[in-house]
Amino acid sequence: MTTATTILVCDDERDIREMLQEYLSKRGFDVVPAGNSDELHAALDKTNVDLILLDINLPGDDGLTILRSLRVDNQVPVVMLTAAGEVIDKIVGLEMGADDYLAKPVDLRELEARIKAVLRRESKPVSQDTPEDMPDTARFGAYTLNLNAAKLQTEDGDEIPLTAMEFNLLSLFARNRGRVLNRDQILEQAHDRSWDPFDRSIDIRISRLRRKIEPNPQKPQIIRTVRGIGYVYDPD
Repeated sequence: MTTATTILVCDDERDIREMLQEYLSKRGFDVVPAGNSDELHAALDKTNVDLILLDINLPGDDGLTILRSLRVDNQVPVVMLTAAGEVIDKIVGLEMGADDYLAKPVDLRELEARIKAVLRRESKPVSQDTPEDMPDTARFGAYTLNLNAAKLQTEDGDEIPLTAMEFNLLSLFARNRGRVLNRDQILEQAHDRSWDPFDRSIDIRISRLRRKIEPNPQKPQIIRTVRGIGYVYDPD
């Protein structure tokens, strides 16, 4: 028997929680509601959650504060729900490790598509089949990416936490060593989304990755910016 995917919906508005619970339950998801940070953490202690829908504007600890605390030791996928037009919240959320974001009022069909896209990345991190002649590992500065185990490790074997999206990006660059990738290619191959010329999510995620792998993130040498085009992975 296949176990249903469990989604934790954290929103302080009861009507929204009930609407999302009803819609997602009809589509085969198990839904756990929470109205604030305490209820969210209590639910996480009791239930194995596959994905969190997290509203930014919560009473007490807001969504960004909750996300920051989660990312200390928990890589469960998080889709942020933001107020329409709150670009700063989206940027900060992505920098802190959110997997995707969606503006309110949400289109339920788009929300379902975004959830499934994030879950696909989590269950199968590599977006495309790896060529047979490609090594199982790739070097990113002082770290090694194990493509089979989906892990970024130090020379001593310690693991560096990665979200599914971050692993997707690193594996995409590893498969395209020395090749310049534009934002359109990166979004399509590693993010399951079409390119929006105003979408800064890729730039933000690469900036976040650089802070993990580059000796000097302000002067990146491993994943370099090709001005006006995109990015290139050039470990040498």
